[in-house]
Amino acid sequence: MKIQILGKGCPNCKLLEERVREAVAELAMEAEIEKVTDIDAILEMGVMMTPALAIDGEVKRAGKVLAKSQILDILKGEA
Repeated sequence: MKIQILGKGCPNCKLLEERVREAVAELAMEAEIEKVTDIDAILEMGVMMTPALAIDGEVKRAGKVLAKSQILDILKGEA
């Protein structure tokens, strides 16, 4: 699984990355976590507001910091 955090590195982007890492660790799953900071790459994925979370190239949420419980639901395929 490839998880992408899309954003320029603002505090909200960093918080989302931290929560994603916690959720991945809690689920003990194998995942590659990548930070995408290039604005052109972010726009190519259709994201207009950051931070955003993408799983295997598909944007799941954009424009807000998700709670760890929301991230867990997404990673488990429940959201």
